[in-house]
Amino acid sequence: MATKLNTRDAKTRKRLVELADAVAAAAERGRDPHVDIPARTLSNVRYNKTKRFIEMGRNTNRRQLFNLSQAKTFMQTMLVAQGVSELIAEQKTLSIRGLFYRLKHDVKGTKEPTFEDQAECDPVIEDVEVLLNSLREELHVFADLRGGMVGNLVLVDSGDEIDCSRLGSGGYAMPSIVEPEVIQFRKCDAEFVLHVEKGTVWQRFNEDKFWRKNNCILTHGGGQPPRGVRRMLYRLHNELKLPVYCLLDNDPWGYYIYSVIKQGSINLAFESQRMAIPDARFLGIRSIDFERCGLSDSVKIALSDTDRKRAKQIAGYPWFAHKAAWQKEIKRLLDNGFKLEVEALISRDISYVTEQYTPERLKAKDWLD
Repeated sequence: MATKLNTRDAKTRKRLVELADAVAAAAERGRDPHVDIPARTLSNVRYNKTKRFIEMGRNTNRRQLFNLSQAKTFMQTMLVAQGVSELIAEQKTLSIRGLFYRLKHDVKGTKEPTFEDQAECDPVIEDVEVLLNSLREELHVFADLRGGMVGNLVLVDSGDEIDCSRLGSGGYAMPSIVEPEVIQFRKCDAEFVLHVEKGTVWQRFNEDKFWRKNNCILTHGGGQPPRGVRRMLYRLHNELKLPVYCLLDNDPWGYYIYSVIKQGSINLAFESQRMAIPDARFLGIRSIDFERCGLSDSVKIALSDTDRKRAKQIAGYPWFAHKAAWQKEIKRLLDNGFKLEVEALISRDISYVTEQYTPERLKAKDWLD
């Protein structure tokens, strides 16, 4: 190994060694090597009412080497496990795309590729994550940067001290790996976190110095927040005890983003305990805001059939199904027949969203839980 492993890497590598030992032991005993991977399906996900987030159930899918329909995927699983084991041993990281190219080659003596394309590799990486009960970042694999932060926070990133209040118009680009071994919080004067959906809205808030006037940390995730952003929000909330408020679009996609931040992702339920923020609050934009804010018809975006179907699905989520305020919110969206983006508020005034809408909603505690 290139260097002594930290505690987290040592635990992850131990799991990888145990996985390899189990496969080798089965082969030595003349048995069919296999792995049992927790099923990442809706039927294997449940909402824990006590913890208030999504959890993965106990159902598994067995992947066997001597099953013709599963042999290739089994070997791909072992190949990814070997690849991340090497990354940990060498104390290096790779992007998801980089790992794909690292592992892509023709099987010796054949013209059969290990992976046809990235789309074939990505689910196997997720399989290895859930198999090892490890975050992708703990496997030294990261995604593209997508998300920004600015505000009254000083942190240390890989040994470099960064004052997030002194980074100009671009702010701090949140990395994919934000674990304590990489990022430590040095000083925080902020009172809360405001998470907005898109970088364009974040830019408006940053230019107007909303974070300075309201003493907060301002973040965005470029739409659906990547895991690095969700993990950072989790750490800010749990380690620094900062409330998290979400300013998202008034449409099924905005509702879903809030759901993922608050309860976790259905597809990646095994990560909820380290990412979900059950106390996160939906600040807006709301279905009533078209009338309440005096917006013009020009900002309306008609709901599609897909929008209507998705809204009804979200209304049926267990964590929304018994909340009268959310049922009323989604019903009004459907009755309106149109959706609204946060940018619609700019039609009132270029800084209306930062100087009136958001401060007033916060002061009145006018949010959905």
